[in-house]
Amino acid sequence: MGDLVIAADFGTSGVKVGVVDSSLTVLARVTETYPLSLASGGMAEQTPEDWWGALAHALAALRRDVPDLSKRASALIFSSQLLGLICCDENGTPLRPCLTWLDKRAAPLGQKLIGGFPEVLGYNIPRLAKWLRIANGAPAKNGMDPTAKMLWVMQQEPEIYARTRWMLDVKDWLIHRATGEFTTSPESANLSWVMDTRQGREGWSDTLCALTGIDRSKLAPITQADAVVGPLTAQAAAELGLPPEVQVLGGTSDVMASALGSGEVADGALHISIATSAWIAGFFPNRRLSVPHSYATVSTGLDFRPLLIASQENAGSALDWVCGVTGGGAVDTGFDDLGAPQADDPFFLPWLAGERVPVDNDSLRGTFHGLSLHHDGAAMRRAAIEGVALNLRWAMSKVQREKGVQTSGALSIVGGVAANPIFAQTLADALNRDIRVCSARHAGMLGTATLAAPFMSWAPTVTDAAATLKLRSSAFYSPNPDRADALAARAEKLDKIRRRLIRSYT
Repeated sequence: MGDLVIAADFGTSGVKVGVVDSSLTVLARVTETYPLSLASGGMAEQTPEDWWGALAHALAALRRDVPDLSKRASALIFSSQLLGLICCDENGTPLRPCLTWLDKRAAPLGQKLIGGFPEVLGYNIPRLAKWLRIANGAPAKNGMDPTAKMLWVMQQEPEIYARTRWMLDVKDWLIHRATGEFTTSPESANLSWVMDTRQGREGWSDTLCALTGIDRSKLAPITQADAVVGPLTAQAAAELGLPPEVQVLGGTSDVMASALGSGEVADGALHISIATSAWIAGFFPNRRLSVPHSYATVSTGLDFRPLLIASQENAGSALDWVCGVTGGGAVDTGFDDLGAPQADDPFFLPWLAGERVPVDNDSLRGTFHGLSLHHDGAAMRRAAIEGVALNLRWAMSKVQREKGVQTSGALSIVGGVAANPIFAQTLADALNRDIRVCSARHAGMLGTATLAAPFMSWAPTVTDAAATLKLRSSAFYSPNPDRADALAARAEKLDKIRRRLIRSYT
């Protein structure tokens, strides 16, 4: 057996692939991009073969960096974006492009599924009670969950649905492409809202399948993240340039990969991931749920251990947009040299694609509030950095009320935006809390690699391996008292603006 693992973290815009050794050191890494097709009506699709092609290209580059990779690689592990839907035939061939997590065209169907008199917060009360009891949550109103996407294919593309043998998430298809096996993760199953997540009963729920009309026979077996699914097929091995003896593990979602990569694996220890979107997450000893604020724990591939996820739609995507429209250039450099914050800087609400936590409302839209003639692009970019940070403060104000949450000590952050020192300092000021930046751009990849630790005899458990990553901070930020006070005052004003805006969209 070789001494290296290959971890591939598939995001919305590209895949990060790394070669990792027993000390969880990345020996080489490559990022390959792939297209995302956007269109009116909420369409956001990707071609699955583009993911596979990007993986093959990345591995070709890694073999140049690590010449003996083919001899030393022992395991291949995937993590990926969640909430996708790939309709496949019996051979695993996609019958149409993937409806990605960003796809919202099914929102009306999703709202019809969950709504109806008697209602509370837009949910039919008897159906909601059933979902909460069995699944610890319910489909979102914005149509982004697989539940609504499956119904959309049933109704809008019945010929595709009739030919569909398997309905898979992104990682599920990648594992099939690599091994020929059909599997899914507990996270993907949970967020399809037809899984029983009660302790000791974890698995597909006939009751919830009947409630939604989803055919259970089209759902893949649920597999643990660190389980060995099988070796590479001969075709996959040839395409990837790896020996067929390389074992493929069950893998996980980007959310759990980031949690492992942050090193925050103790119960109640939160971290924040800030990339295209953002989320606050942390492991808990039991299920948690907040219906009013639209977050909950999901069952993970670590023996169904609950992971709280409070997801916000807009973070890096909003910063990138503001950079583009104000002539700031690329997001990595567009927030440099902005000048000191001013007392009359505008407020920015980054809801460019709606919001989920702590208010689930797909109709919300981004806003600059308080613009004046003297404000320039730099002022708007300052407002954007502050707006994303205060949006996370808004979500954190709800999540930190959960019993057992660790509210003291440094808060770990990961994701591409976390690497931006201006944003990291602003977040420290906005939360009035020390911030520890972990392996910002590659936490997901490293977290994915920890899944191989027991298989490779690197550590007794996945969490034992992941805990060592907490010690690898790349930067540390303490709140500036004056700026923290100023942001607290601005947050108070923003709360009033936010409430009025939400009412205007409701």
